[in-house]
Amino acid sequence: MKIIIFGATGIVGKELVKQALFNGHTVKAYGRNVFTEDLPKNTNLELVQGTLFDGSQVQHAINGCDAVLSALGGGFDGSDKTRSLGMKTIVEEMKKAGVKRLVAIGGMGLLNADETTLLIDMESYPPEYLPVGREHQKAYEYLSKSSLNWTFVCPPDILPKEATGNFITKANYPPDPNNYKINVGDLALFMLSELQKNEFVKMRVGISN
Repeated sequence: MKIIIFGATGIVGKELVKQALFNGHTVKAYGRNVFTEDLPKNTNLELVQGTLFDGSQVQHAINGCDAVLSALGGGFDGSDKTRSLGMKTIVEEMKKAGVKRLVAIGGMGLLNADETTLLIDMESYPPEYLPVGREHQKAYEYLSKSSLNWTFVCPPDILPKEATGNFITKANYPPDPNNYKINVGDLALFMLSELQKNEFVKMRVGISN
């Protein structure tokens, strides 16, 4: 499979690149700093320097790919619009490029607390996470209104640890039990697996070690 990874220089993006190459995929790593980061040297890896806010650059990079992985990050105070506006650009340019499959990272607050309420809208939701949570929410709204075959993974705290293969998932709700942490290796492992298994298409996913 030919995959493009947005946010390829962050903690999750780098792990996605590493695992995708290990699994034999052809990978495009897209970002502003792809040539200055310590990404693997591999004949199946193409580094594409560009910005998320230039639609023509994004579309050109997506052309010819089978699927998209998004690990967009940014600041936590709400002033960084990379997560929301970056997702908007990706969604629009995927449509133009004729690519349908996307697995993206959001935040745990976008999971359901009950049938009518998201975790982020609960009074008990930590206020320090609200700004970045609202950015994830805007990104999710762009996805949910699109015709793409999207999966929105909503992890808790991401730990810089290797994959164990020992994690649980649940559609649209936090998993039970929820330990409020996930190894970056396991998060990447799930995202790459979901690209091919398609078990959570047009769903949000709770995940935890």
